[in-house]
Amino acid sequence: MMKLSLRLIFILSLILPLSAAWADRIKDIATLAGVRTNQLVGYGLVVGLSGTGDNNLGITLQSMQAMLSRFGMSTDQTGLSGTNAAAVMVTADLLPFMKPGQMLDVTVSALGGASSLRGGTLLMTPLLGADGQTYAIAQGNLAVGGLGVEGEDGSSLTVNIPTVGRVPQGATVEKLVETPFLQSEYLVLNLHRNDFSTATAVAEAVGAIFGDGIAVPIDGASIRVRAPVDPSQRVSFVSLLENVEVEPATPPAQVIVNSRTGTVIINGNVRVTPAAITHGSLTVRVKEDPEITPQDNVLMNEDTVIATPAEPIVTPDTTIEGEEEVAQAFVFNPGIQLSDIVDAINAIGATPSDLVAILEALKVSGALRAQLIII
Repeated sequence: MMKLSLRLIFILSLILPLSAAWADRIKDIATLAGVRTNQLVGYGLVVGLSGTGDNNLGITLQSMQAMLSRFGMSTDQTGLSGTNAAAVMVTADLLPFMKPGQMLDVTVSALGGASSLRGGTLLMTPLLGADGQTYAIAQGNLAVGGLGVEGEDGSSLTVNIPTVGRVPQGATVEKLVETPFLQSEYLVLNLHRNDFSTATAVAEAVGAIFGDGIAVPIDGASIRVRAPVDPSQRVSFVSLLENVEVEPATPPAQVIVNSRTGTVIINGNVRVTPAAITHGSLTVRVKEDPEITPQDNVLMNEDTVIATPAEPIVTPDTTIEGEEEVAQAFVFNPGIQLSDIVDAINAIGATPSDLVAILEALKVSGALRAQLIII
C-alpha cells in the first residue's frame, strides 16, 4: 500500500521534469471521477412586480394560496390577484465540495404569462437535486437585464429577455454532496476525449514520477491511480497529479463538414492515396420571352362598329443556353499531406460546396484515408 508523506510530495514537486511545449497538463485533458457539478432546480414564486405578473393564472393563484396558508391564513383564490406575482422555475449549479452555509448564484425564469420579472423578489424556494432531496434554499431580489415596454395602442418594445433574471449569491447550501474523493482507495481520471494511446501515455507519465504501478489504464477513457492512504495528503497529491504534463496521442484522421455553414475542417493526419480528380461545372440558363399579340372583339350594331379588348394571344418563346467551364484536373500523389490538399483545391478556386463534393467522392473511392463527419 502506497503511503506518501508531505515531505516526499514536496521533493517530487521539485524534480518534476520540464516538458515539451506541446505537452498538456492532466487537468486540461481529464477530470476526476465523482468530482463534478450537480444541477439543482426548484419551483418558486416571485412577488412585488409592477403589474407584469401572471394575472389570474391558476398555478400562480394556487401557489399564493398555499404560501398564505403556511402563515396561518385561509383565503379563497377568488380573493387573490396575480397581477404583481409570477410562478417561476429556479435553477442553480452546485459545485463539488461546497459546504452548508456557502452561497450559490441562481437563475429565475418565468413559468407562466408574466411579461417581466423586473423589480421582483423571489420568495424562499427549496432547490432539489436529481434524487429529490433539498440541497439549497434560494431567496432574494432579482437582477433583470431585459426591458419590456407596452403602449396603450398595443405597440411594444422588448430588449433582451425580461422574463429571466438572476439572484447573485441568492441560495444557501443546506446539504453536502458526498463524493468518493476521501473514501476510495483509488482515484479515477476520465479523459475528455477517449483514446487508448492517450490513456497509456497518462499512465506512463504518472508512473515516471510517482512510481511504476501507481497508475493503470482501465480502458480508452479512464486511468486508475492509487491514492495516498492518509486523506490529509490527497489534496496535495492531486495538485501534483493534475499538473503532470502529458503529450496526448495524435487524433484520428478526420474531415468535419458543417453542411449548414459550409465550414470544412481537415486535421493534420489526413492522407490521400494516389488519385486524379477532374473538377468543372455546367451552367444552364433558361430565358422565357413570350410574344404577346393583342386581340379585339368586334360588335356591329346597325351602322355602329364597337371594338372591345379581348384576351391576347401568347406565343411562347424560350431560349436555352448552356455553358460548361473547362474541367480542371489535378493529381494526388502517394503520401500527400494536408497542406498539399488545401493548395490543390484552392488552386482551382473550389467553393465550399465543391470541396465537400470532392471530399465525398474521394471517400467513396477509398482514396481519402480519414473519417468523413458531416454535422
